[in-house]
Amino acid sequence: MSIRRIESGARMSQAVVANGFVFLAGQVAPDPSAGVEGQTRQILGEIDRLLAAAGSSKAKILSANVFLADIGTFAEMNRAWDAWVAADAKPARATIEAKLVAPDYRVEIQVTALA
Repeated sequence: MSIRRIESGARMSQAVVANGFVFLAGQVAPDPSAGVEGQTRQILGEIDRLLAAAGSSKAKILSANVFLADIGTFAEMNRAWDAWVAADAKPARATIEAKLVAPDYRVEIQVTALA
């Protein structure tokens, strides 16, 4: 079995492709000054980019974990998510309130997809 690591850094890779799956690290907004909906749109763009680099797409996402700094922003996040997710390819998803790595980050999303 081969393992391909995408955008590896000192501690982690942004994506790992192995055994027909693509595992993405938790993604946060490149510009955290945006609100929850804006951060979510940025993150979904990063997910699209990383999945493409792995030879996959959002239509192949199997599961998603969404972490919100404030669960009260659930509807804001969902506005961006609903506009992005393919109507015929909705993944299994969990949404959790969590303290994120830095106070400016309001959303983090991690997905697993088929390659």
